[in-house]
Amino acid sequence: QVQLVESGGGLVQAGGSLRLSCAASGSIFSINVMGWYRQDPGKQRDVVALITSGGSTQYGDSVKGRFTISRDNAKKTVFLQMNSLKAEDTAVYSCYADVRSNRLGQYNVYWGQGTQVTVSS
Repeated sequence: QVQLVESGGGLVQAGGSLRLSCAASGSIFSINVMGWYRQDPGKQRDVVALITSGGSTQYGDSVKGRFTISRDNAKKTVFLQMNSLKAEDTAVYSCYADVRSNRLGQYNVYWGQGTQVTVSS
C-alpha cells in the first residue's frame, strides 16, 4: 500500500506564488518518476511537470518558465514552485508517482487525492 499526501493548495491573486508538496509513504523500495497533473471540470487531465529520480525534468508548454519541479529522495517528497500565476492556472492539481514496492517487484502508478489551486484576477 502506497499513499501520496498533498499540501500547499489555496487561493492566490494573479501574479502571486504558491508551493505544492507531495509526500509518498507506505511500501516503497524506490520511486522512478514523480510529478504533477492538473484538471478543470469537464476537461482532460494535463501534465504540469515531471521529474525522474535522477533529477531530469519535463514541463507542460503553458507553465514553462514559471513553474519549477524538484524532489527530495530521502524524504520521498516532490515539490512544485508556481510563480507568476495566472487565472488560467486554476485547477485541481494531483500528485503522481511510479513506485516499486520491493527489489523483486514491478513499478506501479499511484495518485494523490488532489489539491485545489484558485488564482483570482
